[in-house]
Amino acid sequence: MATLHFTKGHGTGNDFVLFADPDGETELSAAQVAAICDRHFGVGADGVLRAVLSKNIPEGAASLAEDAAAEWFMDYHNADGSIAEMCGNGIRVFTKFLIENGLAELTQGETLPIGTRSGVRDVQVNATGYQADMGRWALDGGEPLVRARELPVARPGLGINVGNPHVVVALATDEELDGADLSYIPIVEPTPPDGANVEFVVAAEPLVKDGIGRIRMRVHERGSGETLSCGTGAVAAALATRHWAGKGAPNQWRVDVPGGAVAVRMFATEDGEHVSLSGPAELVFEGDLEV
Repeated sequence: MATLHFTKGHGTGNDFVLFADPDGETELSAAQVAAICDRHFGVGADGVLRAVLSKNIPEGAASLAEDAAAEWFMDYHNADGSIAEMCGNGIRVFTKFLIENGLAELTQGETLPIGTRSGVRDVQVNATGYQADMGRWALDGGEPLVRARELPVARPGLGINVGNPHVVVALATDEELDGADLSYIPIVEPTPPDGANVEFVVAAEPLVKDGIGRIRMRVHERGSGETLSCGTGAVAAALATRHWAGKGAPNQWRVDVPGGAVAVRMFATEDGEHVSLSGPAELVFEGDLEV
């Protein structure tokens, strides 16, 4: 057995086990990741984040080709051990982990590029914690039907890709949102080829206040189950709600999740519209684990 020194962290309750592996020597198996994330017999987490130098992981070559300054790669695995392309809450926690451990520096006004399987993502310090430019997004996957336990009929969803796949479903009331049983995997028809995170959202009343759109969201994450928050899911939910609201809908949104609140902002760039995610990141404790 080997001893793994780890840190437990979270972003609005979306929690992770993080560890530094600069040389890429500690590649955990899916079974090991699942054991670590087990909330009864392991540390407990929604996923594992490995900090590895981009030059020392095969996927990092694409990151360095995109941005030579993307020194660190966020190797992310879901709680079941499956690989995920991107994690919006995770990248904020990952950034704080790098900074707190002296692996990177980031001061106000500067940008830290992080390599991920969905491309390089730029992170900055802001008033709420950290802001990540999540890049371009796309409507993707059409409008499938979604069935969830304790929702009486199938609901139409909207497929959105923000570096990983999502299906967003609008509900009419807070009671519907609170009553959905997301301990069961929602059924999406037709089935997305790579699976999808499924978000259920309810608009606030009024939807827009002081120029900011407001929604509540719960999520079932592919490979992790229901989580207290999903950063890319919050981005997808805000984009879907803006799409449904139509012309005149705002480009700034507050998304309330069971673990807190995050902010989403859409903005124009030379290569098309980007969307950013802002919110807190906390490191909770450190430990050693035999793996």
